[in-house]
Amino acid sequence: MVGDIVASMEAVTDLTLREIGLATSKVLGRSVDVTNDTHIGRDLAVDSLALMNIIMELEDTFDISIPLDRLASVETAGDLASLIKDLRNRA
Repeated sequence: MVGDIVASMEAVTDLTLREIGLATSKVLGRSVDVTNDTHIGRDLAVDSLALMNIIMELEDTFDISIPLDRLASVETAGDLASLIKDLRNRA
């Protein structure tokens, strides 16, 4: 049973990472692959304007609002996926 819960949580994270990749690709106009360890600024060369556009895409995709103050701690795609998961659980 615990294994099922862990597998379910990993699937949610994988789906969230996939959506982060899709949103990033759409905003940047090029294909990108993201993993938990992908650094958004360094590895993807995302500036603050592009990040805000990615965040807006993700807010639409997941029907959530991502507070700007929560983005300060986000460095990797995994951090962003965790934040989205947390916000979706609170909704």
